[in-house]
Amino acid sequence: MQNITDKRVLVCGGGGFIGGHIIKRLQQYGCWVRSVDLKAHEFSPKQADDSVIGDLRDPRLVAKVLDQSFDMVIQLAADMGGAGFIFTGDNDAQIMHNSALINLNILEQARKLNIKHIFYSSSACVYPEYNQTDPANPKCDEASAYPAAPDSEYGWEKLFSERLYLAYQRNQPMQVSIARYHNIFGPEGCYQGGREKAPAALCRKVAQAQSGDQIEVWGDGQQTRSFLYIDECVEATLRLINCAYSEPVNIGSEEMVTINQLAEIIIAISGKDLSIKNIPGPEGVRGRNSDNRLIRETLAWAPSEKLHDGLRTTYQWIDEQLKHAEGRQLKRAAGRS
Repeated sequence: MQNITDKRVLVCGGGGFIGGHIIKRLQQYGCWVRSVDLKAHEFSPKQADDSVIGDLRDPRLVAKVLDQSFDMVIQLAADMGGAGFIFTGDNDAQIMHNSALINLNILEQARKLNIKHIFYSSSACVYPEYNQTDPANPKCDEASAYPAAPDSEYGWEKLFSERLYLAYQRNQPMQVSIARYHNIFGPEGCYQGGREKAPAALCRKVAQAQSGDQIEVWGDGQQTRSFLYIDECVEATLRLINCAYSEPVNIGSEEMVTINQLAEIIIAISGKDLSIKNIPGPEGVRGRNSDNRLIRETLAWAPSEKLHDGLRTTYQWIDEQLKHAEGRQLKRAAGRS
């Protein structure tokens, strides 16, 4: 990747799931990386060359971390989470305020320093709800984002910020790369606490269950999604950054499953005798699947990792994390007795 090797890169949101994996790959290409986030990466806290803990909603902090002419800025920072965080309606104002403010601050500071290239992580949540009512036939090609009607305020903010980045590109000597991520999953991501997404949440539930138990799945379980393994996401992201294309591009898998099928795959991986109990809960749109025609044309790339393989790796990692946590609790309890 000629345009990435040996560069100075600022990764905003480097303490997060995708950010942590991207930093690892950038360092394999000989890049010097500064990470900035509200928190250190929970599972790989010391991987960047320089890590700053700070709030990107504060323009003074942005000026502090974006204080030199980096070759590239990778902007992943956002207020986000899974369906239980995004679709309840309880966090809408917080999501829109925080994420928009971060993007406004980063772009304006980048303009002042004449940064030449910024990557922005958007989301499949920008796509209109009216094109995703049929679980078997969702429409998610890039052009279908308009007329706009995202199903959540999270999606509306992502769509606004896409337009913000494209406006700066038109008005400034700045190249922008925009990815619309579709349900990225894998090890070293959030799997508990309320912000985890479906694959991690289901892996945790299955890992904690005993044979004969039921696994709760929100809704009727017939809503469809596709899920992309993190290594594929990183590869596609860096390929996109490495090319000259500057309109939004889907980065996702076309291997669509129902949420019940997703749970069944994880149960089979675990080897446990479990059943599914569908319960009321936030669901999002009825159907969503990445349309990869544009990325195949633009990057000559398509994901190769099968969903089952990525889920096996993810389940094993989450199972190990839970066992380690249980072991630590037992040691603390023994120390108090």
